[in-house]
Amino acid sequence: MMARKRPEPVQVVKQRRDKALIALVEGVPYIGFLGISFTRRGDELTATMPFDEKLIGNPILPALHGGATAAFLEVTAIIELSWTMLWEDLEAGRIDPATIDRSHLPRLPKTIDFTVDYLRTGLPRDAYARARVNRSGRRYASVHVEGWQDNRARPFAQATAHFLMPPRNG
Repeated sequence: MMARKRPEPVQVVKQRRDKALIALVEGVPYIGFLGISFTRRGDELTATMPFDEKLIGNPILPALHGGATAAFLEVTAIIELSWTMLWEDLEAGRIDPATIDRSHLPRLPKTIDFTVDYLRTGLPRDAYARARVNRSGRRYASVHVEGWQDNRARPFAQATAHFLMPPRNG
């Protein structure tokens, strides 16, 4: 009878996943400029863009700038798609946990097209977003993303994106 390998302690697994996500996010300087952060619950990511005066497009209303909103949704879609690929490689052991840093991460997908629906005014407050990968193949991926502020059931913007996937190793 062969002995089963002991599972890694949950804290070790969590630290490895968190380190990979941090490296992925820090690899895109614009994410830091917008102040976007990501929280992880298992493989699910939620993006947060904290309110900042520099994000206001119309000071009369005031309302979030449409470009800041679109950038927030696009960044969320790219990180979700990249995280999905990275998660698979991490869990399958294809990436050495000791080498997880910006220089050892897969290339990011390239945006083919990005369509935003502005559903209501983005208010001067924190915004949240979650993306769902609809299809991800070797060359192409489709992602849907929704952004909300006070109520997840009432998104202020949503987007559909198509990406050219980077070549995968292995």
